[in-house]
Amino acid sequence: MKDGASLDRRLNPYRDDIAGAHLRGEVAASRFVDGVDRQVVVPSVPLLRRPETNAPMETQLVYGETFRVYEEKGGWAWGQSAHDDYVGYADAKSLSARLHEVTHTVAVLRTFIFPKADIKSRPVIGLPMNAKLRVVSAQGSFSVLARGGYVFTGHLAPLGVHAQDVVTVAEQFEGVPYLWGGRDSLGIDCSGLVQTCLERAGISSLRDTDMQETALGEPLPLPVDFAKLRRGDLVYWKGHVGIMRDREDLIHANAAHMRVAIEPLSEAVARIGKNGTAISSVKRLARR
Repeated sequence: MKDGASLDRRLNPYRDDIAGAHLRGEVAASRFVDGVDRQVVVPSVPLLRRPETNAPMETQLVYGETFRVYEEKGGWAWGQSAHDDYVGYADAKSLSARLHEVTHTVAVLRTFIFPKADIKSRPVIGLPMNAKLRVVSAQGSFSVLARGGYVFTGHLAPLGVHAQDVVTVAEQFEGVPYLWGGRDSLGIDCSGLVQTCLERAGISSLRDTDMQETALGEPLPLPVDFAKLRRGDLVYWKGHVGIMRDREDLIHANAAHMRVAIEPLSEAVARIGKNGTAISSVKRLARR
């Protein structure tokens, strides 16, 4: 049996006292469980490092995503996201045992669930981009949801229908506040922006910058020849990432501006370089 040291705890559900049954023989734990699937029924829910309200937020789960729960205790559900395998603690009240097969996703920055097929009715909740829904019928310009409520059909995309350009998606987030661990239009961080925009474009991505840098795209030669950069290239520093809008400008959620900003790559390189951090890689995604 391995000691688990080689398994990333961010992506593998195991602790000393409990672990996912699929990790039997890979890690040491007092007990192994299969887990049960739950579905997120709030716009977004923080996934935390510890079962404490003031614990750091690692990422967020968004509406309609599936979360496999291995333990529920004290109002907290410990488990793993089916979206990107991230492990953490979520508010158990934000999850439902009633699972609905997804038919559509939110294709815009943000939309609303209305109680009636009427734009003048007061919305029940707002939904972020990539929220996942089951549509059961249509009523005028609205889609009727299996869980109740109505969403403007023009804000939805059928499952499997994606945006054609990652950069066009990213540009919609300009000005959104920076939020560590965030992945929606109320607050987002650098790798959350990349992951969210790639998902809208039909490209799967892990959550954190180090995971993305390893798994996404093909590396360009270093040192970077800025003249050879192109739209959609991903530029990585240790702990940071941005998306090239074109050969010169970078789109990134960053703590310097505390928002998603578009700025010349040269300015970002100079500012980040003052902390002794240089570009670690540039990854190019395959053209679609």
